[in-house]
Amino acid sequence: MNKIDFFATTAKGLEDVLVDELKALGCRNVKAGNGGVAFTGSMEDGYRACLWLRTANRVLLPVKSFHCPSQDALYEGVYSLAWEDRLTPEMTMAVDANLRDSEITHSRFAALKTKDAIVDRIRDRCGERPNVEPKDPDLRINLHLARNQCTVSLDLAGTGMHRRGYRRDPTIAPLKETLAAGLVALSEWDCQSHFVDPMCGSGSLPLEAALLASDTASGLLSPNFGFQRWPDFDSIIWKHLLEDAEQRRRQLRANLIFGSDRDRRALELSRRNAERAGIGSSIRWSQHDFAKLDPPAGQGTLLCNPPYGERIGDEDKLEDFYRKIGDTLKQRWTGWTAWVFTGNLPLSKRIGLKSARRIVLYNGPIECRLLKFELY
Repeated sequence: MNKIDFFATTAKGLEDVLVDELKALGCRNVKAGNGGVAFTGSMEDGYRACLWLRTANRVLLPVKSFHCPSQDALYEGVYSLAWEDRLTPEMTMAVDANLRDSEITHSRFAALKTKDAIVDRIRDRCGERPNVEPKDPDLRINLHLARNQCTVSLDLAGTGMHRRGYRRDPTIAPLKETLAAGLVALSEWDCQSHFVDPMCGSGSLPLEAALLASDTASGLLSPNFGFQRWPDFDSIIWKHLLEDAEQRRRQLRANLIFGSDRDRRALELSRRNAERAGIGSSIRWSQHDFAKLDPPAGQGTLLCNPPYGERIGDEDKLEDFYRKIGDTLKQRWTGWTAWVFTGNLPLSKRIGLKSARRIVLYNGPIECRLLKFELY
């Protein structure tokens, strides 16, 4: 069985969580990098990673790395690959490019040059060229160019793995599903005690907690990956992986996970998303202001993502809101462990409680903190 090198990308700060996920799947030579984790395995392991990883944004299969000081070097390096073994003229393709500290400075130009090299190679070998389809290609190619060193990879999933399939309604500043899963993992929730998100928005945190507690593979909700359209796709292996994932899925215990929000529309979105995920009746939803929300009997984990105040004028209003978070935790949630995820560090100080842990994470380009409060 051939061992293949893979690289799974994730949000900055979640690399160690992703390391644990990959080791749990049985992958080998797992090594954290900046914004992702390298690992080795078979193509079956690559399929399994797409199906099960909760915090990975993409699973990449690097196929070539070369020195790239110029646009000519980029074209020649990409053209030299045997694309005819991976891409037929009948298939569609797309190229994503990520650049830093290199002679080539424009990602769209790099993506276009890469596309030209691939299309020319296929035309020269097959007589026809494949078409470009940016949204849902049969083969998505990833170009990473850093300090004039270029790595060309194939994207196994073909689309961002945060798209679980359960969230179709846009909301204001939704939390990516992969980041939400990372926050749940970092909260150290044991999947046995209560889990509460009192500001649930469209429901990403309760839903990811529910997928974890029910041992539902994240890719099972929308199992349509790019590798299924590759010429060497092994449908028998994939069928066995799907059957195994279905068998592992278990019923979620009632009154385990709670989502609440003061916004009625947000709760309606959360309920719809939960229905799509097949766990609609398992999560308890309620419309409450956090200050008036009664905790479930017993102890548990509270995890929330309050607004950051990204628009001008918001911060003044939010100072009182963050103070109220601290007061509410202190007065109503004793015995619980609370985690607050925020991208506004000055506002987080208004909570007025001493944090037991401060974890640095990134929500896109925004530097954030996940703060742990032990409420004795």
